[in-house]
Amino acid sequence: MEFDIVIIGGGLVGASLASALKNSGLRLALVEGQALPELDSEWDSRIYAFTPGNVDFLKECGAWQRLDSSRVQQVEEMRVFGDAGARLNFSAYEIGAPELAFIMESRLLQHALWASLREQDNLTLLQPAQCAEMSLQEDAALLKLKDGREIRAKLIVGADGRDSWARNQTLMPEVPTPYHQHGVVANFNIGKNHRGIAYQWFTPDGILALLPLPGRRISIVWSVSPEKSAELLALTHEEFSARVAEASGHMLGDLQVITPPASFALRVLNLAHIAKHRLALVGDAAHNIHPLSGQGVNLGLRDVRELVKVLQQRGDLDCGDLRLLRRYEQARQNDIMSMQLTTDTLKNLFVNDNPLLRTLRNLGLSATDKLVPLKKMLVRHALN
Repeated sequence: MEFDIVIIGGGLVGASLASALKNSGLRLALVEGQALPELDSEWDSRIYAFTPGNVDFLKECGAWQRLDSSRVQQVEEMRVFGDAGARLNFSAYEIGAPELAFIMESRLLQHALWASLREQDNLTLLQPAQCAEMSLQEDAALLKLKDGREIRAKLIVGADGRDSWARNQTLMPEVPTPYHQHGVVANFNIGKNHRGIAYQWFTPDGILALLPLPGRRISIVWSVSPEKSAELLALTHEEFSARVAEASGHMLGDLQVITPPASFALRVLNLAHIAKHRLALVGDAAHNIHPLSGQGVNLGLRDVRELVKVLQQRGDLDCGDLRLLRRYEQARQNDIMSMQLTTDTLKNLFVNDNPLLRTLRNLGLSATDKLVPLKKMLVRHALN
């Protein structure tokens, strides 16, 4: 089998890349090892906040229009609390925007993307299919599947997540640095209306974020030590709900678990290169960041947007030419580094018992809240 581009990984990032190239004239293949998660009425515990810029991109892909709008929630305001009374408020209305973000379940969006992919003329879907071997040569990339099929392409794109097979096959030796924290996630019914407001609490023993869902529901990401994560997961649902309500100052009243809590280890991955001859990495295959900003999937979609732009403007170069892929890498460098630096600094600043740092971090929050031009600049950047 011969293609121009083979995408490894059919999650949100890989599927959106394939969809965005539907009118490119390129021959595409998408290799995905797993069946799509079952689509039912239950709420998915994997919740993402999408920036308006990425929502516009997903509309161009033809996926956003397929979503059930009753399962999409707009975020109009965000309230951030320090651990000594400091607070910082961000509002879409301050800059004349209708919303800061849209909250959506991963599973629903993945189904919408795949519905578009199945109608795509220039795409061959290989699912389920497991990768076995990869070789990057001067004139082509060769990929062998475990069922014996062999694929030849000008470019392979690794979009296969944080434990990327594609990355690990190609001598990109940097290993993730653990944060020694786990992210605990769950969804809840709530006693009070959230009014489209997202909340975040920075405390010395963890970072708690509450994201609004449609109706009287929320999703949480609670970044805590592995020991506290194990303690939280061992609680009954009633005890866990009470613990989250207490940690959030009962901001949204009584809570009731609607999806069982789960946890995952947090880490940062900063690669020296996210491209080489015949290979490009996107999404979590290219970088890992702390979830406190909710920007992981947005960073990945911005990777896709840039790679699509570079491929569309390739001129006489073939898709896997290193000169072309270096343009992609260089264009993404500042965004990735600044997001990693911001999240890493905030995590280290707040998960710290140093009294001086405690004073400084709370003064910083309060000062930023009073600097309206700075707040507007931060909000506008977050909308991309």
